[in-house]
Amino acid sequence: MPKIGTVGYVEHSVKQNHFQIKKRFGQNFLTDSHILEKIVEASEVTKKDAVIEIGPGLGALTEVLCEQAGFVLAYEIDKDLLPILEQNLKAFSNYKILNQDILKANILSDISLYLEKYNTIYLVANLPYYITTPILTGLLSQKLPISRYVMMMQLEVADRICGKPSTKDYNALSLWIEYRALAKKIMKVPRTVFIPSPNVDSAVVRLDVYKDPPMYCENERALFFVIQGAFAQRRKTLENNLSLKYDKKFVQNMLLSLGLSLKCRAEELTLSDFIKITDYITHNMDK
Repeated sequence: MPKIGTVGYVEHSVKQNHFQIKKRFGQNFLTDSHILEKIVEASEVTKKDAVIEIGPGLGALTEVLCEQAGFVLAYEIDKDLLPILEQNLKAFSNYKILNQDILKANILSDISLYLEKYNTIYLVANLPYYITTPILTGLLSQKLPISRYVMMMQLEVADRICGKPSTKDYNALSLWIEYRALAKKIMKVPRTVFIPSPNVDSAVVRLDVYKDPPMYCENERALFFVIQGAFAQRRKTLENNLSLKYDKKFVQNMLLSLGLSLKCRAEELTLSDFIKITDYITHNMDK
């Protein structure tokens, strides 16, 4: 068997098992073992920790994780990959592959069933590009006992996750992530190190989840509603976007009360600004 995470590894696994790569599942297999090692290194996982993996594919990253972690719980939607994974992971016993769609899985129940003895759980994965954002927002919304996420994803999404105010990448997702975790881009990954090669470059992002948000908002649900509304039409002012959700005069009075310009746009505001807006709405909307 060729070395894991190489062109030979992918070609051997595919050919030996007569496997057909499926575009509908966003299957792009990494062929650079050094990148695999850097992904696991960034996670800082040890034998005392458990790891959740999404889309193990041929098992290249899973093998490295099994070597470093106490246990690996992986979700693979493609049943045709299960015998390949079993073959490629035959040297290990510290893993469980679930043939499930991660967007439909009861992850909390699975954690209780398979990872109960581990105090620290990380998520490490090469995410399918076509559902990266739904996976990420879905997992973080559930407030699962996952303390760190290290994920390969489309570069464009990684830039948005790590976006800063007054930049083109800064948007609702940037703020949504900032409220829940400390985000850091670990490395850029060229499209040329995958089989088949995707149409875009990738990046590895690490998220360290806050036990308690450093900036507290009384009504989290309202906060995310306000943020989504503020970025509804990027070229419009904050006043115009929020006036689609609230009374225009109320919005004007609010912005002036908070010391914000009526001409400001959403991308100019910080998370702290949005929390102040949300708290103002919460306290004054029905008055």
